[in-house]
Amino acid sequence: MDYILSVDLGTTALKIALFDRDGNTMSLSTQEYQLLTPTTLSVELGVETYWNAFKEGIREVLTKAAIPPKDIRTLGLSAQGETLIVIGRDGKPLRNAIVWLDNRAQEEADILAREFGHEACYKRTGQVKFVPTWPASKILWIKRNEPEVFERTYKYLLIEDYFIYRLTGQFVAEGSLLCSTTYWDIISKQWWPEMLEFLSISPDQLPQIRESGEVVGTIIPGVALELGLSPDTIVATGALDQAAGAIGVGNIKSGIFSENTGAALAICMTVDKPTFDPLGRMPCHYHGIPDTYMMHTFTTGGMVLRWFRDNFCQPEMIVASSSNRDAYDLIGLEVNHVPAGCDGLIMLPHLAGAMAPESNPKAKGVFYGFTLHHTREHFARAIMEAIACIVKRNIDVIEELGNSVFEVRCLGGGSKSRIWNQIKADLTQRTVLTAKSSEAACLGAAILAGKAVGMYRNLEEACSNMITLGERFEPNVENAEVYSRVYKQYVRIYDSLINIFAGE
Repeated sequence: MDYILSVDLGTTALKIALFDRDGNTMSLSTQEYQLLTPTTLSVELGVETYWNAFKEGIREVLTKAAIPPKDIRTLGLSAQGETLIVIGRDGKPLRNAIVWLDNRAQEEADILAREFGHEACYKRTGQVKFVPTWPASKILWIKRNEPEVFERTYKYLLIEDYFIYRLTGQFVAEGSLLCSTTYWDIISKQWWPEMLEFLSISPDQLPQIRESGEVVGTIIPGVALELGLSPDTIVATGALDQAAGAIGVGNIKSGIFSENTGAALAICMTVDKPTFDPLGRMPCHYHGIPDTYMMHTFTTGGMVLRWFRDNFCQPEMIVASSSNRDAYDLIGLEVNHVPAGCDGLIMLPHLAGAMAPESNPKAKGVFYGFTLHHTREHFARAIMEAIACIVKRNIDVIEELGNSVFEVRCLGGGSKSRIWNQIKADLTQRTVLTAKSSEAACLGAAILAGKAVGMYRNLEEACSNMITLGERFEPNVENAEVYSRVYKQYVRIYDSLINIFAGE
């Protein structure tokens, strides 16, 4: 039987999963690593740290599954975006990877904004403005601050590109990861020549551009031996982790909206053509599907509920630790006893500023309308309803741009909460579906790899074979009216506080 190995190259952990052709998880390994923060603005990681985690994860997965390496047909990749790796002619990194969270390049982002303008950035790359996160800003920072590294750089790679190179010896990249570099044109699907010229880099210093889900080649024999894999294993191009996650829950056609509630809330909406927001609220990304795009952005998510758990739910945490249960499940049981609308308690969940679609870093968290009647359980439910309001807010923006959202597919840790899923269904008044697999990004990468090597005729067949949907949550019409009021009040409260947030 053919198996598919996939890796999710995450920010603080690397996950390796082994799937059969029906999408069943045969084994899974999570390898964590500690990011380096040499300054308040710098976030780095030794490139070999990623590779060593990869090796250890493969060893654990093969041991758990007890499957001969020769039965693994292909390897797929899901990757964090924007993390930059620079290598010399010998193929070795010239410095630590600059992780996407790194903010040292603010001055360089400002320089790019003055040179090209935010509007050109948006129309060319789909990213609404220049920020330190983007690799173009990082490369300019290296040019201005580490000239010796800049002069010695043979290739500028993203983390997926580096792993493909390390596995196959080939320099290959794909669009879903490239669009947020801000030196790749989302429309022409080629490098942005004026940007490369300004950065003083050439196309030869960048990988070959391919689509997601294409065969690159087999693993170099010596590397296969190092990893304990067969040299016949085929490596395929993968996708940005959020694009892979969208594919992993079947979000591959227009009308499907997926949301990933982890520490952050990531949203993805598949669209047939590039869609630009005249108000600049919603970035446009290239999907992990050829000639397909996605409205994709991040905002505040489960970190708010985690803050609440850590500060106000010690009893639940104690019970959970002593009974092998999840504290979030216990919180969910308590939330279930609070009526929709929390008896007038409304929250703005902007504990780290408001991201899409408000994009207001000065926004703060707010609880509004609490009285002597309200309990701790009300506050917990208000947080869940607030995150559901953000989901609806993003759906509203997407529909303003001419796209219809028919259903919501949930992934990430938040999707494990049945009460939260029902709140999202009720507040958005749309069907909410979950997926059986808890590792949607790994599954999406496996789907792309399986399609690439011909295990399935196309992506649709691969998804049909490998994805098993979980629970279905239909909107409760009895809650439609109360949640309509909650949402209007949520928007009104935010709008009323904009000047206060700004300090005016």
